[in-house]
Amino acid sequence: MASNLSLLSEEQFLCPICLDTFTRPVSTPCGHNFCISCLTSYWNNEPVCQCPVCKEKFERRPNLKVNTFISELASQFMLLQVTGAHTWSPNQPKASSGSAVLCDICTDTQQEAIKTCVECQTSYCDVHLKPHHRAAGLKRHTLVNPLANLEDRICKEHKRLLVLFCKKDIVLLCDVCASSQHTTHDVLPVQRAYKEMKGLLGETEAKVQRMIQERQQKLQSMTESVQQSNKETKDVIVNCVQDITTLVSEIQKSQAELVKVIEEKQKAAEEQAEGFISSMQQELTELQKTETRLRDLKQIDDQLHFLQNFPKQSLLPHTMDLSTFSFNRQLELQNIQKPLSSFLSQLRMLLNKMNTEINTFSVSNNVMLSYLQQYEENIFLDPDTAHPLLILSDDGKQVRYSMGSGLWGIQNVNPNMFTQHLAVLGHRGFSSRRFYFEVFVNQKTEWCLGVATASIPRRAAPIRTPHCGLWAIWFLEDKFETYSSPGVTVYSGKVERVGVFVDYDGGQVSFYDVETATLIYSFTECFFSEELYPYLNPCDNEYGSNLDPMVIVPVSRTE
Repeated sequence: MASNLSLLSEEQFLCPICLDTFTRPVSTPCGHNFCISCLTSYWNNEPVCQCPVCKEKFERRPNLKVNTFISELASQFMLLQVTGAHTWSPNQPKASSGSAVLCDICTDTQQEAIKTCVECQTSYCDVHLKPHHRAAGLKRHTLVNPLANLEDRICKEHKRLLVLFCKKDIVLLCDVCASSQHTTHDVLPVQRAYKEMKGLLGETEAKVQRMIQERQQKLQSMTESVQQSNKETKDVIVNCVQDITTLVSEIQKSQAELVKVIEEKQKAAEEQAEGFISSMQQELTELQKTETRLRDLKQIDDQLHFLQNFPKQSLLPHTMDLSTFSFNRQLELQNIQKPLSSFLSQLRMLLNKMNTEINTFSVSNNVMLSYLQQYEENIFLDPDTAHPLLILSDDGKQVRYSMGSGLWGIQNVNPNMFTQHLAVLGHRGFSSRRFYFEVFVNQKTEWCLGVATASIPRRAAPIRTPHCGLWAIWFLEDKFETYSSPGVTVYSGKVERVGVFVDYDGGQVSFYDVETATLIYSFTECFFSEELYPYLNPCDNEYGSNLDPMVIVPVSRTE
């Protein structure tokens, strides 16, 4: 049959619509043949049901059935094309004696095969092929040009050549597979599918190359921008510090001048007061002497004697007019302080304005946090890892410390369970990616939060070093330290909601105060070789009542 098909021309097996070999061919009442999908699509887009070739109109849309005879002929023709393309591919040289397909039946010296039987999946030389020409049962077998590795080109279910390709399932088919299991799919002959899929690869490759080029350019531009921004930032910092330092120096100089002037004024006033006091003391001495003389004179009873001793000059000594001198510097000090207070008020207003601008500039922290929040993951806690003194909520989102009996009541301790740390891990690990989650800690007095490797010790507390497999921050009353560096405060103050961001490939673990979008601490230049799991430790009551839970909460997007 295959040899007879070779006498037919390719045009006899081409669909008039797609101009390719028939795929599940059907025949119209007027006798023309088409692919069922091509004809169905044609009629769906035409207002009148007619033959695409002769334009004969049909009052009722024909019920199309696959023409099995033409389908078989087309399959055999495609089989010849496939085997011919394999044997005489323009991209491959003809098989030489060293690479020719040999007869599978020859026992002594294997001869070169002249045909391969699809049903027998065997290649035959001229001698061993003769039974296929004589025996009635073997005559019905399909013989093709010699093929190596025929089993890779045969349908495992139907033992027929794979001559079709399903674009939907991306799988090679034989004609039986196409007719039985892929009737509604876009099925193409192998040659056409090869051209289309190779063209698709070319387009995809070109697109990937464009994307690579765009990203390389973007990366270069971003790197240059970061470098330029770094330089400009340093320049701005230097200028701002210099300007503020100069201003502070001028204020300090004005302060020194002001103090000097006030002190000199005070010294002059004190010197003037001291002169007045000295004069007053002298006048006071003279007045006291005068008082004594007057008292003595007043006690003389003899009239003649009294008049003889009465002073010829004024009874009172010469004294200053007290109304001409006073020591009241309050008005003078007020005159100095009033304009100074006005100046300081204006300066405070300027400082407040500057702080407002600084706070406005710091809004970029919210932008950064908002960017990190896009990597949010839905985290659940793994009860198999939780310490016996911890209680988890049913939804796997909360963990809290409970004062109980601990390990005493447990017969079989889960090997994944923490027994030294009051800790629990997330239900899944992460690697080669970025992820983010948030934890509400409310007013707890102590807690520990971060990420840990799967191999972190469960029966013993990890040694607190940078290589212990735990990247976490530890909150103690009002300060933070890292688990790997005990006793070193890295941040002060309390927070209620903590954001945890991990860049696995970038080697970074960062913690943020979500309410203020402030960075608490960041581990950088880390090397991760295992999956990382969220790590929560609500701690005990060492620093006061600490029974509130740690709660994994959904991200609240910052504005």
